[in-house]
Amino acid sequence: MDIIDKLAEIFKEFPGIGERQARRFVYFLMSRNGDYAGNLTKLISELKKETAQCGECFRFFNLGHQPDNVILAGGVGKKLCEICADKNIDSSVLMVVEKDSDLESVKKSRIYSGKYFILGGLVPIVEKNTKSRVRIEELKEKIKNSKELKEIILAFSISPQGNHTDHYIRSELKAITEPLEIKISSLGRGLSTGTELEYSDNDTLKNALKNRQ
Repeated sequence: MDIIDKLAEIFKEFPGIGERQARRFVYFLMSRNGDYAGNLTKLISELKKETAQCGECFRFFNLGHQPDNVILAGGVGKKLCEICADKNIDSSVLMVVEKDSDLESVKKSRIYSGKYFILGGLVPIVEKNTKSRVRIEELKEKIKNSKELKEIILAFSISPQGNHTDHYIRSELKAITEPLEIKISSLGRGLSTGTELEYSDNDTLKNALKNRQ
């Protein structure tokens, strides 16, 4: 396998990228003049150094633009993003989303003022080892430690896998939420079938949040 094939294989691991698109990326890099590839390599190498994953919601955030928020939990320091560190955020509501880009879409819409939790993926319809695919145990722990929590909003894409994930989360959380009288709701009318939360506009998100049930 030559260098073009090797790099194309790496690009194919990106979400939604197939063989043809992966090779286009490689040829694009080769066609650029100057230090384009060098700058790209530098930024990629610095990505891990200048970002961190929030110890509460599991969102990736830029350390360079955030205060150095560190809390001690069981003797272990955890860095918090600006959302989880903000004491003015409504802690009574927790929105569970699939991935970082979903959180960013809701955040930019400014229609939600509560906290978030990134599940890390959707639950495959046919999957034996589900707990290794999503952060269900971390979500349970967060709920147990949340003294002010009153509602959990499940905000997944309207698709068979999204619906399956919704049912799975409800069944897993039932034993915890019912005794604590924590409501579990899902985004309602507003999102069309097959819609990715990441690509929904503000009005669509607003209606889906308003009509959650």
